[in-house]
Amino acid sequence: MTQWFLPSILAVLALAVAVSSHAAEAAKYLLYIGTYTEHGSKGIYVCGFDSASGHLTPPQLAGETSQPSFLTVAPSWKFLYAINELDQSNGQPTGAVSAFSIDPAAGKLTLLNQVSSRGPGPAYITFDRNGRYILVANYTLGSVVVFPVSPDGSIGESTAFVRHQGHSVNPERQAGPHAHAILMSPDNRFALVADLGLDELLVYPFDAFRGRLGQPRIIKTDPGAGPRHLIFGASGNFVYVINEMGSTVTAYSYRPADGAMAPIQTISTLPSKFVGESTTAEVVLHPSGKFLYGSNRGDDSVVVFGVDAKNGTLNLIERVPTGGKTPRNFALDPSGAWLIAANQDSNNVFVFRINKESGRLTPTGQSIEVNSPVMLDFVPLGGGK
Repeated sequence: MTQWFLPSILAVLALAVAVSSHAAEAAKYLLYIGTYTEHGSKGIYVCGFDSASGHLTPPQLAGETSQPSFLTVAPSWKFLYAINELDQSNGQPTGAVSAFSIDPAAGKLTLLNQVSSRGPGPAYITFDRNGRYILVANYTLGSVVVFPVSPDGSIGESTAFVRHQGHSVNPERQAGPHAHAILMSPDNRFALVADLGLDELLVYPFDAFRGRLGQPRIIKTDPGAGPRHLIFGASGNFVYVINEMGSTVTAYSYRPADGAMAPIQTISTLPSKFVGESTTAEVVLHPSGKFLYGSNRGDDSVVVFGVDAKNGTLNLIERVPTGGKTPRNFALDPSGAWLIAANQDSNNVFVFRINKESGRLTPTGQSIEVNSPVMLDFVPLGGGK
């Protein structure tokens, strides 16, 4: 029988309880790590994280599941959802989505239910702003699905399904649609989807009461750019798209009234003299809104940009090696003091200190071993209470 008692994490909990300061308690987190499971990993792992010191405890298996390559946590902090990046589930040509309850003390995950993602190769999952629906992007055939979430955390029958059509200029990677990410607008009225295979951003009107998607507004990206992930700027008037194939970030103006977008700048994520193959992966905005971070797989670096709050443009600050190979994902802790990089092909998770004034990164030398880490997400220790 699996032993779910996690002594290192419980030690962190005990310390938090012993400290009377609410601020000190809020500095303790569980860090969940999604993985690929072909090379020895068994599913989703969890560590304790102290945002005062940047210390990570050794990882423990939290929930056994196949190919949990992207995660999202409910606004209540009580439930965690993972896409299972499979081309088949139960013998059918589809991936899956799994719902788990969270033990807020030890970090254990208990499976609530698992449903078909209604398409092979799911790549992304996110909540709507009200916490009533999860939205999933299926990469392999390019579809977007909306699922309701019950009060008990389980996933219900899908309320919307859209299959993209078309192709773009690269015959190897863009012969068909590949929906890669979904971003909800701050007012929850639109779902923005990046489709790598089409070189398109699709802005869907979102019915937050019925979980439905309307007819999308389509924004064409540069041919061959391969839009992957995207994030809103602090004001909500700009969107930043990291382009996987082009190794660039494009800044767009955004009009909240109708979801209209227009490009204002494209900037490279790579050194000017870089030679070889590299693709981007993740893009994250600093909590202050002043800095934007992106990862390069091949150059194996995190690029740091300054953000002009007035006009939305970016300026290069630095590039920093990620302490490993193939940084598929990274996360900033909620305090904005630390960046943690998941290096997929070197099986390690590496911690950097963030200078909150300059945005620059300093490697701490702290690294933990996890097989094929590909996704990171934080939960307040004790569920944020």
